[in-house]
Amino acid sequence: MAQSRLRFGAFIPPHNPPDENPILALEHDMELVEWLDKLNYDEAWVGEHHSGGWEITASPELFIAGAAQRTRTIRLGTGVSSLPYHHPLILADRIRQLDYMTRGRAMFGVGPGSLPSDAYMQAIPTPRVRDRMEEAIEPLVRLLRGETVNCKTDWFELKNASLMMPSYNAQGVEMAVANQVSPTGAKAAGKFGLSLLSIGATSTGAFNALGANWDIAEETAREHGHTMDRSGWRLVGPVHVAETRDKARENVRFGLTRWIDYMSKVAALPLGTPPGVDPVDYMIETGFAVIGTPDDFVAQIDRLNQQSGGFGCFLDLNHHWADWAETKRSYELIARFAVPKINKLNVNRQASEDWLRDNNDVFKGELTAAVGAKIAEHAAAKGIDKLSPDYLALFNASQKSAG
Repeated sequence: MAQSRLRFGAFIPPHNPPDENPILALEHDMELVEWLDKLNYDEAWVGEHHSGGWEITASPELFIAGAAQRTRTIRLGTGVSSLPYHHPLILADRIRQLDYMTRGRAMFGVGPGSLPSDAYMQAIPTPRVRDRMEEAIEPLVRLLRGETVNCKTDWFELKNASLMMPSYNAQGVEMAVANQVSPTGAKAAGKFGLSLLSIGATSTGAFNALGANWDIAEETAREHGHTMDRSGWRLVGPVHVAETRDKARENVRFGLTRWIDYMSKVAALPLGTPPGVDPVDYMIETGFAVIGTPDDFVAQIDRLNQQSGGFGCFLDLNHHWADWAETKRSYELIARFAVPKINKLNVNRQASEDWLRDNNDVFKGELTAAVGAKIAEHAAAKGIDKLSPDYLALFNASQKSAG
C-alpha cells in the first residue's frame, strides 16, 4: 500500500502591520492564497479577529468566498471561527453556503477565540469563552450533519433548528478544533470525532504537549465511539526559507522584531525574546521557527513527526517577517525542493538518472553503433564517391568508432 503523503499549506491569521494600506494588505493575503494554489499547496486557513490592529480579517467566510473564485484546487478553512461570538444556527448556515460556493473545498476550523480583547468588547468574560466553545460544538456538528436540533444554554437557544441544504458532497465539511497547550481542543476533537488543528505547535509548551494531547484526543474518542485520524491533524509553525541560511536571516530582519513586539505586547502571547538575545537566533535555537534553507525545513518536519508520532498536514504560520517578494520566494522554494524530498516524489526519477549514469558507456556505445550502421548503410547504397564532404566526414568517423 502506498505511503500517505504529508500535506502542506498556510495558516493566515493574518498578521498585517497597521502602517500598511489595509486595502493592499487584504489584497496581499488574497494573492498569497492564489500563489499557494499555483504552487500546488493543499490548504489555506484564514483567521477571525476583531481587535489589535494587525489581524484585520473579521470574517474568514467572506475571505474564503472571494478566494474560492480566484483559485482552483486548494482547500480553504476558517482558521478559526470563534464560536463564543456566533449563534450556532447562523454560523452553521454560513458554513453550509460556503460549502456550496467553494464546490466542497471549504473546511470549518473552530476555537474559543485567541484575543481576550475580542471577547471583552462583546462583554464575554474571558473565563467563559472555552465553556461557550464546548457548548456550541455539539449543535454545530449535528446541524452540519443534517439533524434537527433543540437545545438551550444561557447564551443561545435552538428550536427545531435545521439547515435548508444538505452538504455539497457526501463527505460533508471537515471540522477541526483548535488546540495549543491545554487539552480543551483535544478533548473536543475526540468527543465529536473531529480533526485537530494544533496552532503554535512549534512553541516549547505546545511542542512538548503534542504527544500528550493526541493521546487525550484518542482516549476521549474511544469513550465516545469515535476514531481519531492522524491524517486530519494539522500542525502550525512559522517558516521562512531562502537559498542560503545567511539570506534567510537577512530577509526576516525586515519584520521579525516588530512581529515579536506585537505578539508579546499586544496579542499578549508568550513569544518575547530574552534581553540581549538576537531574535533570529532565539527563533531558530528554540525550534519555534525555521529560518534557513529548504533542508532546514525538511529537518523541522522530521522533528515534528518524531515528537507527535505522525500528523497529516503542516501549515506555515504566515507572518510577514520578510518582504512580499521574499515571502513568495520562500513558499516557492518549499514547494519546489522541500515537499518533494519529504514526500519522496523524486525517488523514481533519481533512480532512473542513476541507472543511466551507471550504464552510460554501454548505452553510449549502443547508440554510436546504431548511428554508424545507418551511415554505413546509406554510404553503401549511394556510393562513397557520391557523398557530400560533410556526410563523408560522418561516415569516416563512424567507421573509426566501429573499428
